[in-house]
This record gives sequence, C-alpha cells and structure tokens, in this order.
Amino acid sequence: MLMRFLKDEQGQDLIEYTLLLAFVCLATTALFVSSGGSLSGIWGSANSQLDVANTSAS
Repeated sequence: MLMRFLKDEQGQDLIEYTLLLAFVCLATTALFVSSGGSLSGIWGSANSQLDVANTSAS
C-alpha cells in the first residue's frame, strides 16, 4: 500500500500549474509595484500641463 501511494502521480500536474500561476502572479505584482513611481510622474506631468492649458485658456 505504501509503494502504491509513493508511485501515485495524480496530483502532480495540478501542483505544477499552481506553482506556475503563483510565479506569474508574483512577477506581475513586481512589475506593477516597480512601475508605480513612473506612472505617478507621468500623471503629475500631464496634470501640470492641463493646469497650464486651463490657465492660459481662461
């Protein structure tokens, strides 16, 4: 019975796909966290340009 249990590989694919999904999620999270500063800079620049355009149009 112990040998049959050790040779059973039914759940192996599920574990591999779960680990792959976890890796993809961690990599995606790292990309979003690292790009947060640059997105903030872009948003600030666009906001200031819109403020200047709004002031000159008035």
